Amino acid sequence: MNTTLKHWKEAATLILAAGRGRGFTPRAPLTGESSSGQSHLPHRSLFDYDVLLLKRSGKGGFMPNAYVFPGGVVDASDFSSEWLDIFRSFTNSPTFGLRSVKQHLETRPPIFATDRLKLGSPIPGEVALRICALRETFEESGEKNHYGVNDLCSSELTKWRALVNQNPSNFIRMCRELQVLPNIWALHEWGNWLTPASRYGTTRFDTAFFICCLQEIPHTLQDDKEIERFQWSTPSEILQSYQAQKLWIAPPQFYELSRLCRFPLLNDLHNFASQRATAGCEQWMPVVVSNDEHLISLLPGDKLYPVDSPRDSEAAKNTVPPSKDHQDASPLHRIVISDRYTLRVQITITPKYNHVLPVAHSAVSHDSKSHKL
Repeated sequence: MNTTLKHWKEAATLILAAGRGRGFTPRAPLTGESSSGQSHLPHRSLFDYDVLLLKRSGKGGFMPNAYVFPGGVVDASDFSSEWLDIFRSFTNSPTFGLRSVKQHLETRPPIFATDRLKLGSPIPGEVALRICALRETFEESGEKNHYGVNDLCSSELTKWRALVNQNPSNFIRMCRELQVLPNIWALHEWGNWLTPASRYGTTRFDTAFFICCLQEIPHTLQDDKEIERFQWSTPSEILQSYQAQKLWIAPPQFYELSRLCRFPLLNDLHNFASQRATAGCEQWMPVVVSNDEHLISLLPGDKLYPVDSPRDSEAAKNTVPPSKDHQDASPLHRIVISDRYTLRVQITITPKYNHVLPVAHSAVSHDSKSHKL
């Protein structure tokens, strides 16, 4: 754990995509463009996979009732030296057999670039963050992405899930006693989002996003503690339910689900995620500003994003409100927030690190007075 951080807690989340039992079918990815050149959401029937979302408890202090990807805060046990014994067959590799990322160290997000040995842990950050994502997914949904775990009875896993919920360090004990390995190699680096200032209370997170593709939807159970329910749905179905005000997702989920809409086929998503992951990723801390009509979440690359990174400040206090004229050729990378259920991505920049643009879609207007942000 990085205890030197002032404003953020390190966390990891997992975008879990699972097929409907038909396996991977190699076909070309959807471009997301119609004959007129306009991007649009693909129809639900075009998808051969679903994505797992969990509804947070209404009693929680951070984004109550929001639908989120599974994940949570890094625990000290995720960096425990005890993992060296469990991964002993892979410790000859600097990153436990994970593929090397080509991104230069000086441009890597700190959550990945931090030298964990200097903080007292022999476990590389790229390993510990994946352990965290898998542990939290196991706690919250019972999903068991571990080598050697398929032959275990459900009652045994239910027992261990309760123990891990009680104490995260029991995840190490479970892996040791059951002789299983967290399948860190199935998780591909996807992104890094930071909680903007003054948006969701005082708690802020520096979150590593990973993605994992499974051939079939696994048996899923909610934890009845932090999670009220779970839902497997296609990316377009989730976005349409959000626009219809049937559920609420935060802007990072909206953005990433819109990216997934580029890939209605699981095989294409898996191949893209696996190949792209070695390129690295960019750290994104949204800077929220307002004009007369909207809140605007500025992202790196936008013409109004602060030149000096606001990461270590409480807020970007000197940000100039955006102008209403977006007809010029200035670079845009922002999420326009009309109300709680109406978001729109404006992006004219080329994504870094071989990533893809989100698919744009028509926003549904709502009464902003009825849905205050």
